This record gives sequence, C-alpha cells and structure tokens, in this order.
Amino acid sequence: MVKLNCWEFTGCERQPGGKKTGELGTCPAATMTKAHGINNGVNAGRACWVISGSLCGGAIQGSYVEKLGGCLKCSFFNQVHQEEGSRFINSREIMKILRQVAAPV
Repeated sequence: MVKLNCWEFTGCERQPGGKKTGELGTCPAATMTKAHGINNGVNAGRACWVISGSLCGGAIQGSYVEKLGGCLKCSFFNQVHQEEGSRFINSREIMKILRQVAAPV
C-alpha cells in the first residue's frame, strides 16, 4: 500500500517544486526535515496537523492550537491514523520530537 503525504493527498502543490509555491509559498510540512519518517511520511507529510502554516481547505492555516479542531475532522488525518494503526504517532509525541534539540557532538 502506498502511503501518501499530505501534498499528494490534497493536491495542494506546495511541496518544493510544486505549481503553487510561487503563489502560496512552500509548505512547511513539506520541508520539516526534523519530522521525516513520522507516520511513514516524507518530512512532515504525514504529520501536517501539527505544523503551522500548512494548507487546508484552500487556506494557509495558523498555529497547531488554532487548527487542531479542523485537523481532527480531516479525511487525510483520519486516513493516516487508520493506515498506521497501533504505530500511529500522535500529536503529543510529534510535538515532543519537534521540540528536541540535537545533542551536541
């Protein structure tokens, strides 16, 4: 089964090189490398609901807190949750991962 990233599912075209990056900018979910691999996505492509500035309903969304209610009803969010099953990384865990600072070398 192919697991889609949010920009593939929605067709928003805000991924790097996408047709709408000139108009709307590159989506932070598509470039958030710290989230790469979460819920088997590329960057934050399967964790977009915690990323400020992602696109939903044709509009750029605000902060995680402002958009969470809508995201929990989103068909993409629910598809990711279903596809990942018991391996689903929830919002709280994603936020912990994103807050972590790389240990000094």
